[in-house]
Amino acid sequence: MRINTFFYSIKQGIKNIFRNKMFSLASIATMAACIFMFGLFYVIIMNFNATVQSIEEGVSVTVFFDNDISSEEIAEIGKKIAKRAEVRKNEYVSAEQAWEEYKKVYFKGREELAEGFTENPLAHSAHYQVYLNDVSMQKSLVKYIEALPGVREVKQSAQVANTMTDFNRLLGYVSGGMILILLCVAVFLISNTVTVGISVRREEIAIMKLIGATDYLVRAPFVVEGMIIGLVGAAIPLTVLYFMYQRIIVYIADKFNFIGSMITFVPVYAVFETLIPISIILGVGIGFLGSQITIRKHLKV
Repeated sequence: MRINTFFYSIKQGIKNIFRNKMFSLASIATMAACIFMFGLFYVIIMNFNATVQSIEEGVSVTVFFDNDISSEEIAEIGKKIAKRAEVRKNEYVSAEQAWEEYKKVYFKGREELAEGFTENPLAHSAHYQVYLNDVSMQKSLVKYIEALPGVREVKQSAQVANTMTDFNRLLGYVSGGMILILLCVAVFLISNTVTVGISVRREEIAIMKLIGATDYLVRAPFVVEGMIIGLVGAAIPLTVLYFMYQRIIVYIADKFNFIGSMITFVPVYAVFETLIPISIILGVGIGFLGSQITIRKHLKV
């Protein structure tokens, strides 16, 4: 592409936007709403996943052994469990450790009562505390562990795992559906904007073709128009979301400490280092797609 052709296409694309101000503004507003909703759901899902992950770190599977099992067999079970892809961390808790933890919880402030036990009442409570990479993997891991020789019982948090998995899936479906609808509306409005631009310049386009203008030279300004609309429509909501997210984190931390302790907020930089390029690519891509669809349909050159 020659440099003068490149700048001509950009110049004409910008002119097209100002010629059709109402349609251009409507397209930018719809694109901005679309990207804003996308960004909002992205932020919510990222923070939800971070919160779920922090909760999952405390969810574990407890593995108890047969009473007559040897320490070597316990160690072998631990090695087999640790090799599983579902396992993030595997900790061994001896009967003595279990009793000490029990005393801290149930005899707090009344330690003298615990001294009345001459023998460890949890003598057969040695176990592995197995933490998972993802709670949705719990079922397959429990099934594997239960089949291991020497395992007496496996305690799991099935309800917690199912609730987290189902809610995460539901949130993904809802956000995906809403974003898809907004994307379709954005493509439709950009198509209409480009259609109006073609109608306004139809006579000029015909003259350009008569004097030898190439198809590319005729089409390029409309593609540029759609891409600029997409870029502006992505930049506006990203700016709003950036400052809004910062303020929300600070506000919740100051005013609602109990909520801040329950929710794990992802740092601003961690959210927007991914959200910014995705949103810009999405906006420009939708603008390009909408203009291309319209050009092929209405511009017979």
